[in-house]
Amino acid sequence: MAPTINRRQILSAGVLAGSAIAINSAQARSISGEVPWQEGEANKPDIVNPGTYEYLTAAEVAFLDAAMSRLIPQDELGPGAKEAGGTFFLDRQLAGAYGQGSHWYMQGPWKKGETTQGYQSRMAPAEMYRAAIAAIDKYCGDKFSSKKFSELSANDQDQVLKAIEKGDADLKTVDAKSFFTMFLQNTIEGFFSDPLYGGNRDMAGWKLIGFPGARYDYRPYVKKHGQKLNLAPVAIKGRPGWNPA
Repeated sequence: MAPTINRRQILSAGVLAGSAIAINSAQARSISGEVPWQEGEANKPDIVNPGTYEYLTAAEVAFLDAAMSRLIPQDELGPGAKEAGGTFFLDRQLAGAYGQGSHWYMQGPWKKGETTQGYQSRMAPAEMYRAAIAAIDKYCGDKFSSKKFSELSANDQDQVLKAIEKGDADLKTVDAKSFFTMFLQNTIEGFFSDPLYGGNRDMAGWKLIGFPGARYDYRPYVKKHGQKLNLAPVAIKGRPGWNPA
C-alpha cells in the first residue's frame, strides 16, 4: 500500500525546499576588516557636460531662451536663467527620465483634475513642451503679424506669458496654465540646481541668494541665525580655484 502524505507534510516540505534555495542563492559571507560595499556603485547622477542639444529643436531653444529671459532676466545683480544655462539644463531633463515621465503614472482616466492634484496631462513633459511651444508660436503668429514668440518685444512677450499663466491664451492642444506652471518650476530648478545637471552655470543662482552650496560640514554655522556667511559656494564637483588640500 502506497504511503499517504497529508497537506501539512507537503506544505512543510515546500517551505524547507524554498528556504534552502533562498540560502544558496544569497551566497551569504562574513565580512571582517573591510567596507561591505563597492565604491561608485551608488545611483549617482550623470554629469552633464556642455555640448549640443539632445532633445530640443532650434525653434524650441529660441522660445525657451526668450521666455526664460523674461521669467528670470539678466540684470545688475547677475546672469539670468538663459545665461546660467537654463535651456541646456531643461534639454537634458526632457531627453531623460523626467521628460518621458518614466516614474509617473501616465494611464487614464483622463478627467480634468483639481489644481491640488498636480500634473494631470496625458502627455509626458517632453511631449508637453513640444506641443506647447508650437502652439504658443502659432498663437503669437495669429496675434502679432506672423511673429514667433522669440521675435516679439519684451513687453509683448510679457503680455503673452501673463495670458498663458492665467489660462487666457487658447493654445488648442495644450492646457496653458498647466504648461506655465511646469515651465516656471523647471526654470527655477535650472537656475538653482547643482551645476552638475547643466544649469546654474558658475553657481550664478547660488551667488544671487548667498547659498554656500554642497559643503560637507555646516556645524560651525548652525547657531549663526540671520547672519550672512560670506562663503563662496561649492558645488558637488567643487568650484573653480578651490583646492581642498
